[in-house]
Amino acid sequence: MTDTMATLPDLVPPPVELPERVAALRSEVRAFLAEERAAGAWRPRADTWLSGWDERFTKELARRGWLGMTIPTEYGGHGRGALDRYVVTEELLAAGAPVAAHWVADRQIGPSLMRFGTEEQRQKFLPGIAAGEVYFGIGMSEPDSGSDLASVRSKADRVDGGWELTGTKVWTSGAHHAHAFFALVRTSPKDDTNRHAGLSQLIVDLKAPGVTIRPIPLLTGAHHFNEVVFDRVFIPDSMVLGEIGQGWHQVTSELAFERSGPERYLSTFPLVVALLGEIAGSDLDAGRRRDLGGLVSRYWTLRRMSLAIAGALEAGKAPELAAAVVKDLGTRFENEVIDAARLLVSIPPDRGAAEGGYARLLADAVLHAPGFTLRGGTNEILRGIVARGLGLR
Repeated sequence: MTDTMATLPDLVPPPVELPERVAALRSEVRAFLAEERAAGAWRPRADTWLSGWDERFTKELARRGWLGMTIPTEYGGHGRGALDRYVVTEELLAAGAPVAAHWVADRQIGPSLMRFGTEEQRQKFLPGIAAGEVYFGIGMSEPDSGSDLASVRSKADRVDGGWELTGTKVWTSGAHHAHAFFALVRTSPKDDTNRHAGLSQLIVDLKAPGVTIRPIPLLTGAHHFNEVVFDRVFIPDSMVLGEIGQGWHQVTSELAFERSGPERYLSTFPLVVALLGEIAGSDLDAGRRRDLGGLVSRYWTLRRMSLAIAGALEAGKAPELAAAVVKDLGTRFENEVIDAARLLVSIPPDRGAAEGGYARLLADAVLHAPGFTLRGGTNEILRGIVARGLGLR
């Protein structure tokens, strides 16, 4: 018990209060989003960090200095902190704004390049990310591997001047639009005594010869996910990210950015806003009031946890265990939000699902819900990570 308790500070970062400087930033972002909505530029949707690909919107955010916020100014960024970026992200998600085009690049590719990339890689990619002109995907998952990243089979063999990559990645969001992605691959034979050894990360040009991108349609018919196949794709040495053989360490650090943000509990927030509009003025019984109060209190708790991780990231830490907890709790909560919405408001069969309306938001959320607890690592995998980190297994 003593050894376990000694690790708890790593699991639960200290609470963080947003600095006063971000209040004006929040107001500025809200005013911009209100103008966009009034102009009919887009309609709120659930899960827009996956489904809302809008390059015009992304470039407008960049023009206002709201992309690449944590990237240093010498690489085209703005040199601001993780908490500044958190406020912008929170407002965008709460509004259901179309953020998918820049999402991966801004959330985790930029920080990973700053931590592990070479000077050449930073100069090549970071200015375009901050300008909203360079889009990235993530090449982690593979067929028949689920969330077990240590079982990846895509391999890169040493050749003159670089590596030859063969294999397949799946569930790659936006690969059909993206310019490149980070691929976790095996660069040395699998070692059964250390499954995480021999993995490396390569930066893959998704337009390179030998790369084939195939759509994986959602239940809605929308095209966000892809299968990416490599047929002897050449990757120059200059596009190795970090050190050969250190891919597992690098990926787990990167996942701290992917798993801990407000997207893990705000993907369905536009649905909640619409729900409140539907029940405004209604005479709710005690049970329904209790259900709504429970949702609000859990939003607040998850926000405090996510914000604490943002504070740790701003301090230069990589709280992987805490991020896994937020992702597990947050994505389960997202499904509970949908269940509550379905119970609190009944939709007549003849009611149309107008774009941006309650019925449309609920329908989209229901169809997206199966993926909430899968992407970024299944809940079972995340709990195993936390248990190992606490010395419980």
